Amino acid sequence: MSLVRLLGFQTLSCGCVTGKYREVATSREVTYVEEKGPTCSLHGHRSNHAVAPERTFTRVSALAFKAS
Repeated sequence: MSLVRLLGFQTLSCGCVTGKYREVATSREVTYVEEKGPTCSLHGHRSNHAVAPERTFTRVSALAFKAS
């Protein structure tokens, strides 16, 4: 377990609250789901688990659009 410094919290559009931390030894930033939102249906958002930075926000994928 490494020592981390809290950088801040953010509430996502799905209702989950994330905390962003920086590891003191490596300066790597890590985002954890602190609290899962009551209406969140995303499997990757689990309390007390790290999430990849690109997965913290709910976005519409470019692959969802049909090219004509």
